Amino acid sequence: MKILGIGNAIVDVICKVDENFINQNNLTKGTMKLIFDDKEFQSMLSNLKIEKTISGGSVANSIVGLSQLGSKVGFIGKVSDDELGNKYEEGLKSENVEYFYTKKKEELPTGTCLILVTPDSERTMCTFLGTAGKINENDVNTDIIKQSEMIFLEGYLWDEGEPKKAFEKAINSANKVAMSLSDQFCVDRHKSHFLDLVKNKLDITFANEQEMVSLIDAENFDQVINFAKSLKKLLVITRGERGAVSIMGNEVRENNIEKNLKIKDLTGAGDLFAAGFLHGYLNNLSLIECLNKGREMSSKVIQQIGARL
Repeated sequence: MKILGIGNAIVDVICKVDENFINQNNLTKGTMKLIFDDKEFQSMLSNLKIEKTISGGSVANSIVGLSQLGSKVGFIGKVSDDELGNKYEEGLKSENVEYFYTKKKEELPTGTCLILVTPDSERTMCTFLGTAGKINENDVNTDIIKQSEMIFLEGYLWDEGEPKKAFEKAINSANKVAMSLSDQFCVDRHKSHFLDLVKNKLDITFANEQEMVSLIDAENFDQVINFAKSLKKLLVITRGERGAVSIMGNEVRENNIEKNLKIKDLTGAGDLFAAGFLHGYLNNLSLIECLNKGREMSSKVIQQIGARL
């Protein structure tokens, strides 16, 4: 396989809300909040009209994008043998993604992410990880990892205990490792671990500007560039309106965003950007061509509802 993704297997439930809903529920717009109580999650959901239900999870979205671009890909993520778990598996198989996980009835249900889309197209997420967050080293098959050119991990997956062991087992068996830092809150929670990964374990790191600034406590973007140059590893940073930049040693490449798009929903922009970039990378395109492929994919996904093309 070209790439094996390992991430949270989560069903996305997309709902349109107004600004008041975000404020009333004490949410921070544009971020992801973890909800640990199923009842709290269900009560929030009960007040909403569901627009769309779709198999999601950050890395899974990227893997589906890579499959759509013609790459042979697979995915490992934990679901329960329940209705959403069945939907999840069917969703991946219909996109020609090999799903390397055999589901069984778990104590916790399949993970769900409530994606709240405000009128400005910004998305705010509330995630009940369910059994997705209980992934452990037994769920990770090293033979499949060794047969993949690269594994792609998500920062969301990293948590102390069992998920951390699964993460480390995967990294130690891999030929090459790419990872997305996922979310600023995620970076703040695991800063020292993530910094160690970026410096010592990852071949490619995907992040947005805020995540990188937070990771190294930078005062400006120049400090991020200097840090990235010193790494001698590939760092790919998305900068919202300012486009994206890739840094490999002293080679710095950047591109701009596409103008005049009819943006409907920013969900999945980063996931599909990573898919496009990795597709270029695996096909030996130049770094600027990889950035442009990432831009092409993310530009498509933000003009529709949901994180899958």
